[in-house]
This record gives sequence, C-alpha cells and structure tokens, in this order.
Amino acid sequence: MKQAKLIAIGDPASSVRCEEVPALGEAGEGQVVVDVAAGPINPAEVLIMKGEYAATPDLPAPLGIEGAGTVSAVGPGVSGLAVGDKVMLMPRANWVQQALVSAGEVIKLPDGIDLQQAAMLKVNPATAFLMLTTYVDLAPGDWVAQNSANSAVGTSLIKIAKQRGLKTVNIVRREEAAAYCREIGGDVVVVDGDDVAARVAEATGGAPIKLGIDAVAGEAVIRLASCLADGGTVVNYGMLSGKPCMLTTDQTVFQSKSLTGFWLAKVLGGMDKAGKDALYGELTPLVMDGTISVPVEATYPIDRVQDAVAHACREGRSGKVLVLPNG
Repeated sequence: MKQAKLIAIGDPASSVRCEEVPALGEAGEGQVVVDVAAGPINPAEVLIMKGEYAATPDLPAPLGIEGAGTVSAVGPGVSGLAVGDKVMLMPRANWVQQALVSAGEVIKLPDGIDLQQAAMLKVNPATAFLMLTTYVDLAPGDWVAQNSANSAVGTSLIKIAKQRGLKTVNIVRREEAAAYCREIGGDVVVVDGDDVAARVAEATGGAPIKLGIDAVAGEAVIRLASCLADGGTVVNYGMLSGKPCMLTTDQTVFQSKSLTGFWLAKVLGGMDKAGKDALYGELTPLVMDGTISVPVEATYPIDRVQDAVAHACREGRSGKVLVLPNG
C-alpha cells in the first residue's frame, strides 16, 4: 500500500515522499476501511512542510488534511455505514490508498457526489460558512467584506453568502482575479489599495458593513477594517503577508472595531459528531447542486506526490491540485 509522508522540514517538494507501507488489517470493532479517492493540497500542508504551521509534527509524519473515498470494509458494531458508501474523512492523514478509521471519524455523503469535490469540502467551505455564521448576526441583504476573495475560502464565501441572501465586497490583489470573482457572483469587486475604503463606500452606496474576513494579515487588516462600519468585526484566518495583524488605535478605540481569529482545526476539535454532521449537512447539498464547485487545475497519482506539491506551490494557479491515492 502506498502512502505519502512528510520526511523533512524545508522545501515542500523535497520534504515529501511516497512510501510502501504495510497493508491494513481487518476493520475492528467500530471501524471502517476507506479506499481514498482524492485529497487536495492546501496552503496549510505547505506551511507544515516548511515548518511554519501551528505545530511541527514528529517525522516521518502522515499528510493529507482532507480526503474522501468509498467504504470498502465495515467492522463489527458499525451502524449507518455499509460497503460502497461515499464518505469524507475527518482525520488528517489522507494521502494514503486506504484508511482504517473509527466510524465516528467519517461523514457519510450522498451516493451521487463527486468525490474530488467532496475531498475539498472539509476545510474551505466549512471555514467560509462558519466565519459567516458565527461572529456577527447577518440578515439577508446585509454586506460582508473580504480580502483574498479569489482564494478557495474566498470563492466559497461568495457562493455561500449569495445562497444566504448576503451581499459581498471582494478585495483582490490583481485585476485579473477580479473577473472570476464577478463571474461567480461577487457583488462588488475591487483591487486592494490605500483608497479601498472610499471605493467600497461608493460602490455600496455607503451601506454599513459589519463583518470583514481577512486572509492576509499585516496592513491589509487596517485597509479591510476601514471598509467596516463602527463596531464592525474583522475575522482573520490566514497570514498571506507573513506579518502580524494590525489595527489602528482610531479603529479600536474610537470606532469600536474588533479583531478575532478563526482556526478550523480548533473549532472542529470542540465539536461532537452531531455538530460535525450538522455542519457538513448544511454544506453537502451545495456541492450536490453545484453551488460549491472548486476548480481543479491538476491531479497526480500518489507516487508523483513531489510533482503535485511543486505544482501546488506555483503562483498564478487557476485551481486546486489533487493527490489521487488510487488514481
């Protein structure tokens, strides 16, 4: 059986290796075996490879925060799952041909779901959904602003917001990225800059914006917060700039604007199985009806995982890169 592992910390493409590992045993009490169909390469995996994530794992370490596949064996005591069922895997070790996991660590999916799309459901759509629904009470017609709007989280947020009747202000770094955000339903799309707040106010007719979603950190937080109404909240979930988050004293003291952080792993860690089923029960229909559909730029078999990682690290990609353990 083949598995991709992290064998070193440093250059991402040379930090991973596909290895032969022992075949799995039979599914035990309460366990299932899943034939893994696909797993995307996310920015978090690249940060782990570089040693820049929240924690550095002991090496060699399994990889693959996301994955989806088909149940191929069911152990004693498992109810609600059968051989042939499509599932999303919650553990973070999915770049492997087969996974042996507790039945409570999978989310059952509809039979007709596209497993490549399902493999990208756990992180980005859930991050977008939870940031939209957790921090500020928003009603249909309300506005939310975000930067890095053409990212995987950003595009999911545009689609989920539209489905919930919310309007979006979408800030991007390049005009080329703006066209795609408009195409998928972004209401206002602007290129970032020092005057972004004035351009956003003009485009929205001065509508109050209570929630800002930030993936960049650094001075970008100041610019995003400048688009918000007094009392607005910025939720930060990334650090594309490599800098600490920043707000001005005027923004925090005189405008009562606030900043908080979001980390999906921590949120999921505090959820029970019923909570996770409810979360992904909200999102799965959006995959089934095509509301959430993530572009895939390339797929690679697991024995070419180094090529896959190198591809995922390229700038200017137009979609996700997926590892296909059984492809």
